[in-house]
Amino acid sequence: MIDLEVPKKFRPLVEQARGMAEEVFRPISRKYDLAEHEYPRELDLVSAVIDGMSSSGAGQGAGASSSTRAKDDDHEGEVAAVGSGRNRAAAKQVRNGSNLSSVLSILETCRGDVGLTLSIPRQGLGNAAIAAVANDEQKKRYDGKWAAMAITEPDTGSDSGAIRTTAVKDGDEYVLNGEKIFVTSGERAELVVVWATLDKSLGKQAIKSFVVRRDNPGLKLVRLEHKLGIRASDTAAFHLDDCRVPAEDLLGDPEIKIEGGFGGAMQTFDNTRPLVAAMALGLTRASLDATTEILAKAGVTVDWDRPAYGQSFAAAKLLQMEADYEAAYLLTLRAAWMADNGKPNSMEASMAKAKAGRTCVNVSLACVELAGATGYAERDLLEKWARDSKILDIFEGTQQIQLLVIARRLLGMSSSQLK
Repeated sequence: MIDLEVPKKFRPLVEQARGMAEEVFRPISRKYDLAEHEYPRELDLVSAVIDGMSSSGAGQGAGASSSTRAKDDDHEGEVAAVGSGRNRAAAKQVRNGSNLSSVLSILETCRGDVGLTLSIPRQGLGNAAIAAVANDEQKKRYDGKWAAMAITEPDTGSDSGAIRTTAVKDGDEYVLNGEKIFVTSGERAELVVVWATLDKSLGKQAIKSFVVRRDNPGLKLVRLEHKLGIRASDTAAFHLDDCRVPAEDLLGDPEIKIEGGFGGAMQTFDNTRPLVAAMALGLTRASLDATTEILAKAGVTVDWDRPAYGQSFAAAKLLQMEADYEAAYLLTLRAAWMADNGKPNSMEASMAKAKAGRTCVNVSLACVELAGATGYAERDLLEKWARDSKILDIFEGTQQIQLLVIARRLLGMSSSQLK
């Protein structure tokens, strides 16, 4: 069973991530929000610290690159006895692993700055994709590399199954052609995980992901986007023109499987959506803490033992937002815990991402309103957090797509049956 307390072995990691948010990210947050597309050099030291923690084992799997799905024969983690009497002798393996630790650490760093968290070298969403579906040889080969992820295309929007970028086998290589937009860390990363189809006529079953070196001459940077929020993170658009990729850089099974062939690629989302939910939770927590402090100075405090209707509007609003945060937090822990324990979590990952993303937007905007002039001005970070929040309800699958995934799972319907 899931234990909702932060596991003891992860507490040092959480404290270190919290210190990073408050001592490193917060002080430079406004600087890189204004200096869009300028690489935050301070992150080189942060990256070195994370690498050192991971190498020593102290990091307990911090960062997106560590999120991976547990296997039945994976005996790492904590053991919990289930049941009583003679059943207690049959202990069931319960793991608190890299997915949960990644969620907890990312939540803390995003209390400092989401854009800076996304800009930490070798902790990109492409790294999470590699961790989710790559084989052991590939994981070893890509170890230590910074990977971005390229899924979205101009004409496909949120429908990952409608990808038009093609991959044609040519000897020991695949030739990729197409266009990708909104690639987070696309300019800075060393690798780009590109989603492409082996056969358009077969639909989503033929979609595979390929690891493309950033210096590949067929991968051409078109532009960097100017954005509403997360400006510290570069967002790139690419053209793939006869981009030749070694066959060994196709992630997962190269065979096209008519039944369930899209599952390998989509498993990426089962790991990354809880991470994005954690980003939203971090920003939500930061907004709530800052607003609570501002209101307290104005004489508004929450009485946790009284019903909301008996308190001021501002206090009642804080109560409601705290409840929404807790719901999103628990959904996110559940999705990560399920991944650590090898349980199918596609619906739960979408639930976590949908709830956390929408809560993040609603809370950050409400906090700007409650804080008045302080919330709207640039002298504080509340207005920046409100701008940053919207992307967390969009990327890795929009709010609407998450609700569609959840509905399909609940109703037992396929994507062709419920569109």
